[in-house]
Amino acid sequence: MQQERSIRRATMNDLNRMLEIYELARKQMRLNGNPNQWKNYPSKELLEEDIKSGISYVIESDSKVIGTFVFIIGKDPTYRVIEKGSWLNSEPYGTIHRIASDGTHKGLFKLVEEYCSQQIDNIRIDTHEDNKIMRYILEKSGFLKCGIIYTYDGSPRIAYQKVY
Repeated sequence: MQQERSIRRATMNDLNRMLEIYELARKQMRLNGNPNQWKNYPSKELLEEDIKSGISYVIESDSKVIGTFVFIIGKDPTYRVIEKGSWLNSEPYGTIHRIASDGTHKGLFKLVEEYCSQQIDNIRIDTHEDNKIMRYILEKSGFLKCGIIYTYDGSPRIAYQKVY
């Protein structure tokens, strides 16, 4: 039987569990050939700022936090310049960042995508070239590869977009 899953804004009470989930995600990425993404990221301070800003969310199943992500509606400065391609449009968009799960439930990206697309019909997301699992999930979900963007530290990321 499918357990009831829900999404809500994160609170400071969720911080330790979120840190655990990101550590689990880092281990999973390393095991799957992605040793360079999220080495010491995201920091506790960044997560605290995201929570205070109201852009941090958690995914729950039976009142237990099983995943987390950031969702921002508005311009992302790292998306201003895109190389080796172009965005599908220049309409207002939402961006999903730092999605991670504890690995206990399948299909969390679909849940997050549905949640975010109910708020805005134009979604952007990026991932590391070595994150083959996330790239597969994005492409399977109908996100189109648009080009390469660069994070604040200058690292390249493959940029995707989906219009609903």
